[in-house]
Amino acid sequence: MTTPSRITLARQRRGLRISALARDLEVARQTVAAWETGDQIPTAANLAALGERLQFPVEFFTRGDVEPLPIGAVSFRALSKMTASTRDVALAAGRTALLIDEWLAARYRLPEPDVPTLGLQPPEQAAEALRHRWGLGNAPISNMTHLLEAKGVRIFSLPEECRTVDAYSLRWHGTPVVLLTPGKSAERRRFDLAHELAHLVLHAEREHFQGPKAEDEANRFASSFLMPRRGMLGRPLRHATIDMILTERRRWKVAAMALTYRLNELGFLTEWEYRNHCIALSRRGFRRSEPGGINHESSQLLSKITQSLRRKGIGTSQLATQVGVTVEELSSYLLGLVVMPIANNVHAHVAATGDENISPRHLHLA
Repeated sequence: MTTPSRITLARQRRGLRISALARDLEVARQTVAAWETGDQIPTAANLAALGERLQFPVEFFTRGDVEPLPIGAVSFRALSKMTASTRDVALAAGRTALLIDEWLAARYRLPEPDVPTLGLQPPEQAAEALRHRWGLGNAPISNMTHLLEAKGVRIFSLPEECRTVDAYSLRWHGTPVVLLTPGKSAERRRFDLAHELAHLVLHAEREHFQGPKAEDEANRFASSFLMPRRGMLGRPLRHATIDMILTERRRWKVAAMALTYRLNELGFLTEWEYRNHCIALSRRGFRRSEPGGINHESSQLLSKITQSLRRKGIGTSQLATQVGVTVEELSSYLLGLVVMPIANNVHAHVAATGDENISPRHLHLA
């Protein structure tokens, strides 16, 4: 037996319309549509052809039903400018990443979510409240990825073909999830994490929260969360020069442009200084990249889990098989996140539950 929802998921993951898939498989459009509604069951030959064309193992189509991600639950940054195909690919990629998370959650006791909803507060106040709740004080955040993982946020990377979508987030059955696009600087990725955290904190329980206003609120939250007002007041940054900004950006681990914007927002720079700094930074390449920037952050959670699996003799190919995807598909969601060795600067706890593949030893995110 095949699972209709998995055929739909795999087709959308590859950005294909029903008619295009039918043409590739040399069957009628109505046949593919019937497979996806469950009115007709693919033959063994059809199923093999589906797997080959959609780049999923045949076993993927025979597992349990998959609940799709609703469009309204996802905080896309420019939904009005997005084609339906691009949107469907991004949603299908996110849902596939959640299949990985579901497999892990069934075998590991992962950190419980601690991401409150603070939508009734202005963005800067919400950022300050969350910093207080998490005991961060006013100091720079050493590692955003480790911090959010410790607070129960699941973080995955999106495949290369989703590069134009930008990062997005959602709460999935109570679990906060962030999906990051590849190819960005470490500083931009940190800001993306803070931006998506803002959506989870400010907008996840609102209806129709997308659009310019929501994006502006998320940016203001992210800026305040990464560069808190009280922390900035304690630094000698009034009328900061370009050289001071380039030095200070490494302390806060933010892009030079983001720091310049924040200094202007706080009144540390005049409008004339702000405009001239932006022009000077742009000429030096800081508009599109971050020359001399920091290293990318790794996923401590995924690193710990993959180490545990390797000790049990489960490598990437075996993990992909158990999840029901190809190695290439699995890797696209872990790209840039699993890096060893693991830094020791965030306190959390993950304990493995016993099953036939994973020992019940305790794992620590420390």
